[in-house]
Amino acid sequence: MWSTFIVQDEEVRTVNASPGVHQPSGGLEGFLGSRSGHKRRHRTHSSSGDGISESQEGKIKLTLFMAVIGIMLTVLGMGTEFWVELKPSKSFYNNQTCLVAHYGLWKCCTKMIWVSDMDPKQEICGPLHLQGESNCTFFKFYTTGENIVLFQKTPEKDLTVVSAMFAIISLFLMLMGSICIIMAISKGVQFFLKPAAVCFILSGVLIFLCLIVFHQSVLSFLTSDQSIPLHHELSWSVTCVGCAGALVIVAGALFLILVLPYSPWEKCLPKKKSDI
Repeated sequence: MWSTFIVQDEEVRTVNASPGVHQPSGGLEGFLGSRSGHKRRHRTHSSSGDGISESQEGKIKLTLFMAVIGIMLTVLGMGTEFWVELKPSKSFYNNQTCLVAHYGLWKCCTKMIWVSDMDPKQEICGPLHLQGESNCTFFKFYTTGENIVLFQKTPEKDLTVVSAMFAIISLFLMLMGSICIIMAISKGVQFFLKPAAVCFILSGVLIFLCLIVFHQSVLSFLTSDQSIPLHHELSWSVTCVGCAGALVIVAGALFLILVLPYSPWEKCLPKKKSDI
């Protein structure tokens, strides 16, 4: 009986080893081949259903990269204090030094600049990159409620707090949208793209509301006292935040377009059928 089994087994191996018959090199290769085939079948099924196809996944990752750049610019703008620069006239102080200031959502800085380092034809103090003695302090109205005085003027506390709240909520919505996109890619479903798009669009709108409210707070600060005329200008932190808002709104709109069951380009620009 055992000799018969051994002979049959050798015949089977001889037949399988004949030319023209594909033979897997090992169990691991066969397992990987079955996994890749299963993944390929899953992608094919997802492209026709609620899943994410391979082409959509690449577009989603590229759009997510754009949104991540917006998040990084938002963090950079929120963490720096170069939202607005305040510069009095050079002739207001003595002939040796003059004082400039700049502040953001959380911190205010003043800097004493030597007049000899400035351009003689310049009428206002600055620019800020000149060497001088600087002093920075955080706003106390977030903790103790005390306000600060700059050039005998007081910043509008309520408007500054509201603009900071808008910035924090917008950053939170950006992080929630990024989590939804990561879940959509990992799970391979389009369901999470819609809430992610809403989060990014709302965060961009809140960022622009933050900039508008902050600008109103600056105007209110300048009109609080007219004894010291000031020249003001929005600085590079506002530029970072504004670019971040535009990026996340565009990213949210692109995520909405990817969720659509049809291509907008084919819908708006249908292909002309050529006569054969």
